[in-house]
Amino acid sequence: MNWDVVGIGNALMDALVVVDDDQVITELGLIRGTMHPVSHERWTEIYERFRKHKTVFDSGGSCANTIATVGLLGARALYRGQVGDDQMGAMYRAKMEDACGHHAITHTSGFATGKCLSIISRRDAERTMLTDLGASVHLDQVGPDFVAALRSTRVAHFTGYTMLDSPIRQPALTSMKLASDAGALVSFDAADPFVVLQQRDLLWSVLEEYADIAFLNAEEAHVLTHQDPIRAARTVAERASVGTVVVKLGGKGSVVFHDGEEHPIGIRRVEAVDTTGAGDAYAGGFLYGLVQGWPIAKCGALAAASAALTVSQVGAVAKDREALAALLAEISQA
Repeated sequence: MNWDVVGIGNALMDALVVVDDDQVITELGLIRGTMHPVSHERWTEIYERFRKHKTVFDSGGSCANTIATVGLLGARALYRGQVGDDQMGAMYRAKMEDACGHHAITHTSGFATGKCLSIISRRDAERTMLTDLGASVHLDQVGPDFVAALRSTRVAHFTGYTMLDSPIRQPALTSMKLASDAGALVSFDAADPFVVLQQRDLLWSVLEEYADIAFLNAEEAHVLTHQDPIRAARTVAERASVGTVVVKLGGKGSVVFHDGEEHPIGIRRVEAVDTTGAGDAYAGGFLYGLVQGWPIAKCGALAAASAALTVSQVGAVAKDREALAALLAEISQA
């Protein structure tokens, strides 16, 4: 089968809970608005504190969110990851299959499924996260089926999280080479300023050797280049010869540098409910437009609209197919 977009990443089950009182975050010794790496035991202990709240479970992980968005928009998308041989793992595989129609997710009995608890403040949609990477980072091979997918896809998408020091790094790097050698476009999302700080030299190497498309937010762009976001985008494009560089500027929209031309992209104003996955949805919308052959400005418009739809609901992926179809109809005819 030929694919539009495939990706390999850390498969994490999202558990999302909205709280009215942020005091519980302080009581738990957490820093509001940040991500806290924790063990399986610590994650379970804190999760138990929120049993009385309504919890929404959904497939997560940055790359998976992007691939799911592409699939829900109607393109042929495939995700490779690893979960545990447990209830969360089975739920994760089912949700990715529902989004894309297929998956390339394996399971292991050696580790529990990776998971992220997002504690979302009702007053401003800020999220405080606890992440147990679990089985996700112990994926240590590309797998023959995914090798075939990489050799028959138009775009292969990756994120900086897989560049941290864990077993999944080598399969991710191997996948980049396989896709690039087969003529696919390689898309790379820096993912997090922390990742850039930890692996700055490796990220530059990935951008220079493989990337055709790069996604960064303003802070990631600054950490990578020590420049303001706009200059940083030009630096990435020129130094790494990346044809398309996207810099997300939060409430100021985004800028796409494509083949030397600058395309400013506006935002869609919505009431923010949960900011989880906004950047991932942006990348999904953009890549969908790209494989449809849309002009860059139209790709950016769909990206911004996808991100807005995501932040207007609880969860990292907007799964309302009717709303997504309406966006496609509106933007494709604009």
